[in-house]
Amino acid sequence: MSLTVVEMAAARRLIDLALDEDLGTVGDVTSAATIPADASGRAAVVARAGGVAAGLPVAELVCAAADSALVFAPTVADGTFVHAGAELATIAGPMRAILTAERTILNFLQRLSGVATLTWRFVEAAGGNAQVLDTRKTTPGWRLLEKYAVRKGGGHNHRVGLYDGVLIKDNHLWALGGGPAAVPTAVLALRQCAPSLPIEVEVETWEQFEAALASNPDIVLLDNMPPELLRRCVARRNAIAPGILLEASGGVNLQTIGAIAATGVDRVSVGTLTHSAKALDIALDYRS
Repeated sequence: MSLTVVEMAAARRLIDLALDEDLGTVGDVTSAATIPADASGRAAVVARAGGVAAGLPVAELVCAAADSALVFAPTVADGTFVHAGAELATIAGPMRAILTAERTILNFLQRLSGVATLTWRFVEAAGGNAQVLDTRKTTPGWRLLEKYAVRKGGGHNHRVGLYDGVLIKDNHLWALGGGPAAVPTAVLALRQCAPSLPIEVEVETWEQFEAALASNPDIVLLDNMPPELLRRCVARRNAIAPGILLEASGGVNLQTIGAIAATGVDRVSVGTLTHSAKALDIALDYRS
């Protein structure tokens, strides 16, 4: 089981919700009517398309929640790139329970494998020049699991929420009057209020960037800057504040991330990883 304790708790909450909305108060009417109560069966979880497998520990938890007699056996590890036709796991036990759990198992696997696969593509496109990070643009309730899938795709996690990391965004600066002068005011306020948290400040102009470097945050987020300006920022950081990390964001896609990462920034944050990932095609094939 590669989920953390917190991720496992989040998975169990989602599983309970998913099974409840699928079964209602009467259960799986079709399976109860057509499948003998004592019938047993076996099925294989199979990838219909190539991608990175993620969510197998969640699928195991679904089986346990649906019927403790189900035996879930993964045949690959989460984070493994698989080709179309690859077997990811087997499920054995009461046939009714397999049929009842099928859709919920696949929903988790398809979504999380989709996030992991898209992350892997971005990591490959970045060419090893910068870390690829996720954002808070996640499905409500799914954040911990989607961020888990990002890691399985080779990406890195940004802050989980508003509580575990400081990010001074453009609207914070605007509320303080905007412009370069707002940057040191915001950074100083956070150093006094949350001294133990890493401080990141978002900038959109060269003038804001200079003000940010002078304020000495942990990270400067360079938002929607073209590669030539990113390179200029990297050179300036290297010259006067080499300890500050630089992160690029804004409109990053598979076609642009390579050039962005090559500018010398340390990290690139990509909302697309979680808000636009396409589900990986995964199915359950029944075996005799």
